[in-house]
Amino acid sequence: MRKFDIKQILGYLLPLVAVAVTFIVGLRVGTIRSRRVTQMQLREIMGGMNVPTNKLTYTLSLIEKSYVDSLPLDSIIEHVMPHLVKELDPHSAYIPASEMQAMNEPLEGEFDGIGVVFNMATDTVIVLNVIPKGPSDKAGVRAGDRIIRINDSIVAGKKIPQNNIVKQLRGKRGTIVRLGIERGGIKGLVDISVTRDAIPLHSIEASFMMSPKIGYIKLSQFARTSFAELKKALKELRAEGMEQLIFDLRGNTGGYLDQAIEIANEFLPAGALIVYTEDRARHQLKEFSDGKGGSTDLDVAVLIDEASASSSEILAGALQDNDRGTIVGRRSFGKGLVQRQVPFADGSALRITVARYFTPTGRSIQKPYTTGEDDEYDSDIYKRYLNNEFFSADSIHFADSLKFTTPKGKVVYGGGGIMPDEFVPLDTMDVTKYYVEVSGRNILYRYTIEYADRHRAELDKITTLAELRAFLDADTNLLSDFVRYAERHGVKPVQREINTSRKIMEAQLRAYISRNTALESNGFYDNIHKIDKTVQRATEILEQMRQTPPSQQ
Repeated sequence: MRKFDIKQILGYLLPLVAVAVTFIVGLRVGTIRSRRVTQMQLREIMGGMNVPTNKLTYTLSLIEKSYVDSLPLDSIIEHVMPHLVKELDPHSAYIPASEMQAMNEPLEGEFDGIGVVFNMATDTVIVLNVIPKGPSDKAGVRAGDRIIRINDSIVAGKKIPQNNIVKQLRGKRGTIVRLGIERGGIKGLVDISVTRDAIPLHSIEASFMMSPKIGYIKLSQFARTSFAELKKALKELRAEGMEQLIFDLRGNTGGYLDQAIEIANEFLPAGALIVYTEDRARHQLKEFSDGKGGSTDLDVAVLIDEASASSSEILAGALQDNDRGTIVGRRSFGKGLVQRQVPFADGSALRITVARYFTPTGRSIQKPYTTGEDDEYDSDIYKRYLNNEFFSADSIHFADSLKFTTPKGKVVYGGGGIMPDEFVPLDTMDVTKYYVEVSGRNILYRYTIEYADRHRAELDKITTLAELRAFLDADTNLLSDFVRYAERHGVKPVQREINTSRKIMEAQLRAYISRNTALESNGFYDNIHKIDKTVQRATEILEQMRQTPPSQQ
């Protein structure tokens, strides 16, 4: 290796340093001189426009008027907007025009498509259910069909993302999509042409009687039709004898505020404060119940978890703060910021936070956040898990300054979601390595698809939960048959672990099979509730209330 002494090194470096210093000084001088440009010169550069006092507006104007190359300013703005809005709170957002339909569609109550529920468990589009009287039903598509071809494209065995399949099946109403269907007992593909039409989206995922007196309703989102759907479901369940209700908001991330207010009004007496908002000027807008709700007599247990957010928290908070119903589950997400959607001419929109929500006692639902640090905010739920909050209420701590009291003296806390009246920990007691294998490798779900294929004629005749329960109860070999199936697919049986996870696997097998019937989600939840500790605790609470005189409640 060649060696240099200090003089040689300096001899090489000093000229470079001199050049570098000259370059840097040149930059500095150029910067200083640029600051001496007169306002008149700037106006000339900008084509006579007044020089904006806002740096962002100024910069965009300079790029548009004076930048050496021609650049599409709209493209620059599309890149800048998300970064700009990210410096605000975690829930303000810029929505490009290309994403607006996907963002709004779930809340609007309908979309244009062919009307099937499908899954791609085996890299094949398997039709689980066909919406009655929908386009596919009219065209002759059946539950259990495999969609092999969409128009001229083969989609089976291509590992196509499910979202891309959705895009191919959806389209403007009145247009035609040609399907190549593989159907059991038929050789070759069955060609079916389906004319797309409006497909209703329902926000009530399930609604049925769990027992002679207790009804169950699961609301998946607060969409434009949610209150109307709820009224219809309540009427039907009352006709079946419902006197108490389990209202499941777990996993419901929110939606339209007006729907949460109307639903809360359904359960509250006249004059009860439901929610109020407060803007930057401290102006408050309060919403009160009008006394016209038809369910003020129902005992209600509301289920929430860490994925219950926004409108779900407003509804749960309104009932909790008015001592109306019991909140059961785990602490909710903690989104208490109000967004206003501002549309732009190109179809994009800005959702900007304009106020905060407060529950009737004055609690802020919003959990703490640091402006511009979305990653920290997004990891909060995982931190709760690491902090053992999913498993123990004692791990959740609230400051005394966030303590509030309901009219009947119940202590509630603000500053980060709704804390339930009855905490139910996440249950992992019966989870074994065997269960993780058969579930994680999708073997359990694939078995239920094949089971439904074998029993399609029988399943298609089932129309009530009683018939479904009887059918599944009659199959006493369901679990043992599944264990043999799993072994053929590479998971050896471990009897001790099978015994431990028996209840979980039996409930899930029955639930997924039930989803392949006309009962869909009602059948699914009717079976999955057998291992749902939160539903079981809510049932116990409602039964105790029924046995307790009203004066002692």
